[in-house]
Amino acid sequence: MTETTTIARTTDEAVLTVADASAVWAATPYAERARVMRTIADALDAAGAELIAIAQEETALAEARLKGELKRTTFQLRLFADEVERGDFLDVRIDRPDAEWPMGAPRPDLRRMLVPIGPVLNFAASNFPFAFSVAGGDTAAALAAGNAVLVKAHSGHPRLSDATVAVIRKAAIEAGAPADLVSVIHGTQNGVEALKHPAIKAASFTGSIGGGRALFDIANARPEPIPFYGELGSVNPAFVAPAAASRRAQQIAEEYLASVTGSQGQLCTKPGVLFVPAESEIVDALRGAAVPAPAPLLNDRIQEGFVAGLEEMTGRSDVSVLREGEASRQSPPEATLLLTTIDAVLEDPEALVREVFGPAGLVVTYTDAAELERVARGLEGQLTATIVADEGDAADLEVARRLVPALVDRAGRVLWNQWPTGVSVTFAQQHGGPYPATTAPTTTAVGTASVTRFLRPVAFQNFPAALLPEALRDENPLGISQRVDG
Repeated sequence: MTETTTIARTTDEAVLTVADASAVWAATPYAERARVMRTIADALDAAGAELIAIAQEETALAEARLKGELKRTTFQLRLFADEVERGDFLDVRIDRPDAEWPMGAPRPDLRRMLVPIGPVLNFAASNFPFAFSVAGGDTAAALAAGNAVLVKAHSGHPRLSDATVAVIRKAAIEAGAPADLVSVIHGTQNGVEALKHPAIKAASFTGSIGGGRALFDIANARPEPIPFYGELGSVNPAFVAPAAASRRAQQIAEEYLASVTGSQGQLCTKPGVLFVPAESEIVDALRGAAVPAPAPLLNDRIQEGFVAGLEEMTGRSDVSVLREGEASRQSPPEATLLLTTIDAVLEDPEALVREVFGPAGLVVTYTDAAELERVARGLEGQLTATIVADEGDAADLEVARRLVPALVDRAGRVLWNQWPTGVSVTFAQQHGGPYPATTAPTTTAVGTASVTRFLRPVAFQNFPAALLPEALRDENPLGISQRVDG
């Protein structure tokens, strides 16, 4: 038997067991769905010490960071359970019959709601072994929507992935849910074969632009194309206005470095490019501000990519080194800041405004604040963009007024005097943006709105009440929000 045949057979079995579980889960009452999700969260918390120990061995991430990430993971499972009980995510709309409907023909009885899309394939991320992995946000959203999940585990933490799914499986069985509510497969080829499988109805991904784009193209080339929600990459530029730079140089430098070096710069929201006035003291402050001690990057591939990115940038005549240490290109790497001008960026934005995954940032000096808008309008799609300005200064506010429309056009989240790392899991969060930040700019990968990615609308026309889903009935037995006659 060839390797390809073995992979296909193994993947086929994995997908079909998840598809069977998905059919059962979709029919599970909402209150029961919420109870199971809370049971899984409790089980993950109870197994936290064991899971965190494995994660430390595989990822080199600090224990405190992993504890916080696991807390976030179980919190979002419980938050989504609350959403399931509330029922607003169903977006129920009821139009009763209207013989006098102004369009010129009677309106029939129409009742619309969102239903589970079907089995979901989730490609786990390397840099969040809990929160964007087996039990992470994509899985929580898909479960809340009523779909079972097949996770393609990341090669950076395979043992943790297996241990996590074992905890979920045991909790699901004990709660009376399907054993294969969440399952795991390993290997790039297995992931590709699963993505092509006709039983998979949607997929999510967090990773590189190259890898994500390749999977996106596969999802769209299927005989039945499916939604592919990819988070691919972002530079997350930050723009410092003149008055703020003059009055808060040291503070801005320290806060920027804290954001750039958090988790060793291995965050998709790291502000990789900082625009500052050429005459400000921020550049000197950045040279001398304290940074955390270096720590290993997640794996050798990321370390190699980080060094290659630095070497490519420093090989340019229009880029100089602002600060680095003797070990900046060793493992573990020290923080590095590079320096260039806004003229260089405007001349070659694609080469300079680029993601270098790791503890590094590019500082760009400008002399004319009006040029910031020009830079902003030339950006590729971003997850975030930041404005640092003095709200009491008229000139700074004018800079911001000019920047905001351009940044709204290019980013999914625009920040004022805060830094983009640390993405709160909440109701109004937006973690997405125009391509190449994501492949689906109308959606979010974080927050309760992310559940809509794994739902699709269905309208029931002229149905007897006894055959309608409970959410669409006039008596509203679930007590959820219904939009009636507009």
